[in-house]
Amino acid sequence: MKQIILENLERIEAEHNVTILFACESGSRAWGFPSPDSDYDVRFIYVHPRDWYLSFDLEERKDYIEYAITDEIDLYGWDIRKAMRLYWKSSPMFVEWILSPIKYIESGNFAKQARQFLPDIYSLESSLYNFRSMAKTDYHKYLIGEKVPLKKYLYVLRSLLSIRWIERFGTVAPIEFEKLLPLIEDQSKLLFDIKNLIIKKQDAIE
Repeated sequence: MKQIILENLERIEAEHNVTILFACESGSRAWGFPSPDSDYDVRFIYVHPRDWYLSFDLEERKDYIEYAITDEIDLYGWDIRKAMRLYWKSSPMFVEWILSPIKYIESGNFAKQARQFLPDIYSLESSLYNFRSMAKTDYHKYLIGEKVPLKKYLYVLRSLLSIRWIERFGTVAPIEFEKLLPLIEDQSKLLFDIKNLIIKKQDAIE
């Protein structure tokens, strides 16, 4: 599957005349609890040739590339200008991409330097707000209905545990869900229930 993903990324470079600086896995596979039939959420950051950025209509130009899901692969990427704006805003999505444990492409120093400067740029206040908003939105949208998608429990839990991590340590929360669990190691019943949720998620189809 990795080879197929790399071939898709090469096709994107050719079709759009861009260079992909960084590509990774996002979502449940990066978090560590994919289902057997989970899609591959491939995310990437790309750059156009220089002259593209010197155009008078630059601000009106599309700054993302998106493809419909095909063969379980979901492809979505940002132009570097969009990525840097979100980096400056401490976007949880940008942070998740750049810190993803599953990387497909890392060309040049872009990703390395983004990780290097992240502690200086990262806004704890913005991140807390973003995680709270995500938890609140997912809770009201999914968790109060008669039927709840299993993964949505873990999505909300991940946001809440990320908030606890930031409040306790004052640093970027890890991407992998398992690394957040020591935060509740003193709550054995809760920890047991969450681990059971993970097992069910990994065994159940989407």
